[in-house]
Amino acid sequence: METVTAFQENLARIEECIHRACRRAGRPREAVRLMAVSKTHPAEAIAEAVAAGVTLIGENRVQEFESKRPRLTELGITNAEIHLIGHLQSNKSTRAAELFSAIDTVDSLRLAQRLNDAAGKLGRPLPILIEIKLSSEPAKTGLDPAGPDLRTLLQRLPGLAHLRLRGLMTIPPLDDRPETARASFHTLRTVRDTLAQQFPGLDFSELSMGMSGDFEIAIEEGSTLIRIGTALFGERPRP
Repeated sequence: METVTAFQENLARIEECIHRACRRAGRPREAVRLMAVSKTHPAEAIAEAVAAGVTLIGENRVQEFESKRPRLTELGITNAEIHLIGHLQSNKSTRAAELFSAIDTVDSLRLAQRLNDAAGKLGRPLPILIEIKLSSEPAKTGLDPAGPDLRTLLQRLPGLAHLRLRGLMTIPPLDDRPETARASFHTLRTVRDTLAQQFPGLDFSELSMGMSGDFEIAIEEGSTLIRIGTALFGERPRP
């Protein structure tokens, strides 16, 4: 008899919650993708996620994932879709384009231009999300949804031939109140709808929002991609 792992148990619980949230929102389960966030967890944890059927993985740092990659190759993990979901400095854009399937935290025209150049040299399109900042917290990164930098980036994107905009992402304020997260997610959906009207030639279909503590609310507010770390893998290992 096959032993059920802690990861599989966690995954089953999360799947139940996703189904429940989708029913409340009147959405099909297929409308929401589950990303397993493996930051600080070893390559073996990624392999376990893939074995359990979760092939969309989120990593926070270029160097950290680069250190895991040889072990993943040894483990035969070649079919996973790995996204960078942490802040990316523009001087690391070339390596990020080489390592990741997509970059979900583009927050400046300069970074977009560098990623476009890197993807061009690799000869492949690079999917991206634009990170939107919806809180005043200094540690948060992203573009002001009402600021000129976002408009400038969106105006220039059609000329960046190797980038493929897929939509927007955000991280809600550090606040345990569900209404705070809901307000942020509702705002991002409203921003997306407005931008989609203003820039009809761009793809805004993806809304990456919702993490372990608030993903059901995010689904109710229209998330198409939830990023789950602790609820899947357990507490992160301490360095």
